[in-house]
Amino acid sequence: MDFDFIKNREEENIVPVELKNKEQYHLDLFNIHQSWTGRVDAMFANDFFRESIQLIINAISLFEKGYFDCSFYSLRQSLEIATTIIYFVDDEKENRSKQLSKWKKQERFPLHNQMINELNQRKKEFADLRDKMSVYFDELELTKQKLNKYVHKQGFDKYYTYRNHPFNKEKENWNYRLINDFESFIKQSIGAIAVFRLVIDPFPILLADENIYNRTGQLMTQGYSKEFIANYIGIEHINSYKQTEMYKAHYDSIITEEEMIPSVLDVVKHDFVNRNKIDEIFSQKHLLGQHDLVAVALFAFSEKIVKVYCIGGFHWYFTNISTNRKRLSWSSEDFNSLKDKDLKFNKEYDGVFLSYIRIREEDYFLEHNEIFTEAEINEFKQISTTHNKGS
Repeated sequence: MDFDFIKNREEENIVPVELKNKEQYHLDLFNIHQSWTGRVDAMFANDFFRESIQLIINAISLFEKGYFDCSFYSLRQSLEIATTIIYFVDDEKENRSKQLSKWKKQERFPLHNQMINELNQRKKEFADLRDKMSVYFDELELTKQKLNKYVHKQGFDKYYTYRNHPFNKEKENWNYRLINDFESFIKQSIGAIAVFRLVIDPFPILLADENIYNRTGQLMTQGYSKEFIANYIGIEHINSYKQTEMYKAHYDSIITEEEMIPSVLDVVKHDFVNRNKIDEIFSQKHLLGQHDLVAVALFAFSEKIVKVYCIGGFHWYFTNISTNRKRLSWSSEDFNSLKDKDLKFNKEYDGVFLSYIRIREEDYFLEHNEIFTEAEINEFKQISTTHNKGS
């Protein structure tokens, strides 16, 4: 085999490593990914947080491949992007638009420390959070200082050529410390992004509280798990966060709402209707949305129905009676073609049947295991006539 000079030079001082906790890091990063904000004026922030998450994923990959300095730089970038989005969101709407425009056009823009200073001076959500969580931010600052030592390659232990030299007696100790430092920085970076996310709204923490979760509807945001909070932020720091004005205002507003019983919670949160608890669900029908209420009523009307689709099939409800359908995929064309036909009931559909009904000026498609009788079809038509305008 010919000697590959270029490959030898490229790999000479590169030492790949394996991170035993890699899978857990990815799962926990997905926890942040699932905490999307639904705040209308801050929806663009989700893209920034996704990029911060991606940079940590890149850092893990680079570190395992042996490019440790690049991995540390990627971690620092993730923190800087998280700061940038807070700089935009934690501002008045008019100024936010101006700053975002400057950023997009790559015009002169504040550096990281300048953004932090201005955020503190604004005396808004970030300043309150940083004040209440001062101990956490002191710890984060120490992490950033250590991280910068690797980014700026301060010390021979940060040099590829020196740390991997055959005569280097400290090689083993340095490698051990390198992995420990990186995993410590990973945890701090994941935690920092999670905390910066809380400047936008407190729902990732609110939804971790069962008393709040049971009083909220189906949201874009999923709460941080208790394990995630303990491992990446710290219970004591979250207790400090709960003293912020934003958290207290949201908590006080939601806690006064009526708490949903489990069967109603299943409908609202998970689109699941337990047929054995229909009467119980109707006892809190005032907490159901229109789609929820119609779906429950349709399931109550006929045990043949196993799924109710609305919004063109993009939203559906299911029950504890399984469908006989062979495939899980669907196409909006299946629904549209049925809606446009004269015969809108009992269309054969991959081992089951599909029917169409219009209620309260909205389209619903019913997946059922058995065909509807003529009597049942007439009842559906009567329901549609009764519950649409002009009837």
